[in-house]
Amino acid sequence: MSASPSVVQSVDHVALLPAYLAAGTAVLVLLTDLVLARPRATVAVAALGAVATALGAGLVGAGGGRRTFCVGGDCSYVFGGRAALVGAVFALLTLGVLGLSGGHLRAGRAPAGEYCFLLACSMTGGVVLGAAGDLITLIVALETLTLPLYVLVGLRRGSLASAEAAVTFFVVSVVATTVSLLGAALLYAVSGGLHLGRVGAVLAERPEVHDLPLTAAAVALLVLGLAFKVAAVPFHAWAPATYDGAPLPVAAYLSTASKLGGVVALLAVVTTALPADRTGPVLALLAVLTMTVGNLVALRQRRTVRLLAWSSVAQAGYILAPLGALALAAGRTGEARAGAYAAALAYAVFFVLLELAAFAGVTALRPPDADGGTLDDLRGAARRHPWLGAGLALALIGLAGLPPGLAGLFAKVTVVRSLLDGGAGWLALVVAVNAVIGLAYYLRLAATLYAAPAAAAAAPRARAVAAVLGVATVAAVVVGFAPQLVLDLAAR
Repeated sequence: MSASPSVVQSVDHVALLPAYLAAGTAVLVLLTDLVLARPRATVAVAALGAVATALGAGLVGAGGGRRTFCVGGDCSYVFGGRAALVGAVFALLTLGVLGLSGGHLRAGRAPAGEYCFLLACSMTGGVVLGAAGDLITLIVALETLTLPLYVLVGLRRGSLASAEAAVTFFVVSVVATTVSLLGAALLYAVSGGLHLGRVGAVLAERPEVHDLPLTAAAVALLVLGLAFKVAAVPFHAWAPATYDGAPLPVAAYLSTASKLGGVVALLAVVTTALPADRTGPVLALLAVLTMTVGNLVALRQRRTVRLLAWSSVAQAGYILAPLGALALAAGRTGEARAGAYAAALAYAVFFVLLELAAFAGVTALRPPDADGGTLDDLRGAARRHPWLGAGLALALIGLAGLPPGLAGLFAKVTVVRSLLDGGAGWLALVVAVNAVIGLAYYLRLAATLYAAPAAAAAAPRARAVAAVLGVATVAAVVVGFAPQLVLDLAAR
């Protein structure tokens, strides 16, 4: 339906179906917990809602691009192939984390109703984030994703480390949100618009605006505020302590869904709204610092979750690298931006899949409701539990980018190819060097799993966790052999 710029088009409820399903899941979880007061029923409703949300995202995305809340040609909600991919990944990550949470909930460390409700609320924010077409929708969706995590991190009863991690995460996130909102406000003052496409068009049509100090301040504040969310160096200090203090399932969600949310938000504003000549050099510098610092500090870690936290910092650097190459290319075109977006988003999807498998492996090999422990606590674990150990080892090898972890290998190849196509050969070299550094700690942990055990340990009872590990491993193998499944959706 056509409309003049001042006419608001009717609401497309089909486009909103995945968001409805995610929000409805949160409501049903609350009602189930209130009426039945049975933790298993509450978890089952949350799991079914996550499955329904993933299916809804896939069905709407398969039907072609849909958009709503439009004024003229500018829309606040655009649900296409990329949004379907992001929404489905968020829903499946939520389902996976629910599977990892059985021991935590059975031990009575967190009330099942509140726990599942908060996860469903966070999932709702992630689904909407992938379809956000303006700055306000994007920031609100990102905060809807993040706000429940403050409580989830501190929901571990009787744990001082969990409370400290929650306070740290809350303070840093509030500062990051404030900085992002200020950047969005200044960008509105410069461009007169909030829709990402409109802002990008105004800045492209008026090159003289680029030289204004207000534009530089707006771009810097928005990019740096979102860089906090992905734990990019030097805005990363909160991540290791928060991950280590949170319960293992929540740490898995922080390292995957929360990280993916920050990446999606940053990709949306950088590739659609902001001028590449302003953001490219900043993101290239952030990428180099992030991957280098993350890998070097991870070499010294002896606690398992802290090692995975620092490795996720390094992985964020690889994700940012294609965006940093945009301004360095000789001829920047819309196709170049789309290629950088696809490479970064595809890498993020590959990463969260392998990261979930890694956390599932650690959770499966540790006693119920235990923390990640030290590397020595996992010594010989693969000898005692061959299948669980093999799943964790495969995830670590995939994160390192080595075969048979083909998903991680193709992720790095995609990023390097994007950098070479963008004329940023030096940045591709930095990625390659850091990938070699990362081999040291990934392979060290994998070798520890097969080392002679220091002492016998009881077999962990974690059927649901083992199932999550198995499904994540199979999914990683599938996308490793058929990476085009993800790459095609990321490019749409």
